[in-house]
Amino acid sequence: MNDETIRLVTIGRVIRRRWRLLAVLAVVGALVGFGASVVFPPRYTTSASVLLSGQWEERELLTQAAIATSSVVVDRAADRLGWTESGSELRDRVSATAAEGNIIKISGTADTPQRAQQLSDQVAEEYVAFAARLAGDTSDPDAATRPEALRKLVVQTSRRITELAGAADPGQSVESVQGRTELEKLRTTLQEAMEKLEQVDPSLNKANMVVMGPAARPTGEAPPTRPQLVVAGALLFFLLAVVGHLAAARAGRRPRAEPEIAAALGSTLLGSVDVPGEPRARRPRARGPRAWTRRFLGVDTRWDIPTPQASGGETGRRIRYARVCARLRNQMPAARRELLVVVPDDDDIAHRAAEHLAAEAGGDPLLRVVEVPVSRPLVPDRSTESGVLVVLSAGSRTAEELAGLAEACADAGHEVVGTVVAGPVRAPTTKSVGSPPQGAAQAVAVGADPSGGSA
Repeated sequence: MNDETIRLVTIGRVIRRRWRLLAVLAVVGALVGFGASVVFPPRYTTSASVLLSGQWEERELLTQAAIATSSVVVDRAADRLGWTESGSELRDRVSATAAEGNIIKISGTADTPQRAQQLSDQVAEEYVAFAARLAGDTSDPDAATRPEALRKLVVQTSRRITELAGAADPGQSVESVQGRTELEKLRTTLQEAMEKLEQVDPSLNKANMVVMGPAARPTGEAPPTRPQLVVAGALLFFLLAVVGHLAAARAGRRPRAEPEIAAALGSTLLGSVDVPGEPRARRPRARGPRAWTRRFLGVDTRWDIPTPQASGGETGRRIRYARVCARLRNQMPAARRELLVVVPDDDDIAHRAAEHLAAEAGGDPLLRVVEVPVSRPLVPDRSTESGVLVVLSAGSRTAEELAGLAEACADAGHEVVGTVVAGPVRAPTTKSVGSPPQGAAQAVAVGADPSGGSA
């Protein structure tokens, strides 16, 4: 199994064991997205197209698009519209792009379809007016009127030529015919020069811009819409919850191997035992809103515990308990075979394992089970016990918590004589693992060495 498969399996485990919490967080995210849609009203966007006549290069079209969204054009549009928004506020809601075919598309965004249409149309009109004024502007303030004045001068000259031709000698002499011919050539030359001037002068050519009709009134909201915000909020909270679970599991690595757990406690590993995956009915459930909420969300149990493996049978489980008890007898003197079994108060698997172990020991050694809160461990002071036996499930505690538990035992005057690691197994058993029959105990003592081998 590669790393990618392990990640997918881990994510699947988070979703399977925390689906209620993830569902609640997704609903919260959807509500946050809905609230964001209420705070930020819907927006509508439409575009007006401006056609530019003549030959334009790509960089020139980009320049025209920048002119269309300049502060001069938008401020004039804001003054004409008379809205409460200023030109600087409308500038963020206006955009322009250069499309194919020498077309500048001016887009406007507003809170209503009508205002979006008005904004796009007004900006397009102001852009056309400003571009025409800009194309005819030079350093000379009278330069904008020179083309029209030149046309008028050509017309007057043409009329004067006609008058001169009529006033010339109407005869057919060579001089009169040549005079009239020269006047007609002069008239033709002036007209051709004017036509060439209109074709060459960019102020007379490129200033021809046409707004291609009013902008269409938008029928739908501009993204992000309210459904999009709701879905995005739910998905964001769901992903953050999954990533948070994975990050917490990676940051707080817990010892899972049996030697690591024993080393963190500073004791000897006596073995591992199996606990059937039975319902937790040994103690009444905690009451109150907080406890009910934790049970409903499924956060009262850890999600990163591996899936219980199949059990080897009741006989195999009893053999494991018997081997642990035999090792305790060999390790302790016969006169003081009494131990304090310390179990974390919220570790149900370890508590059941301690009960099975005490039943298997049968008083030799005498095991007294006590529950200790791991957050602030407090172990009873030493009286007649010869030491402490720590029983806990694998992967349930961090190294810091195990070290704190060992320090609490030392403060109470106890020595940690051994550690037993309990693990859940899937076993469809119908009877509890209590005191084993006498024959089973004899079989362990005779058929195997209880103190040797791995438990």
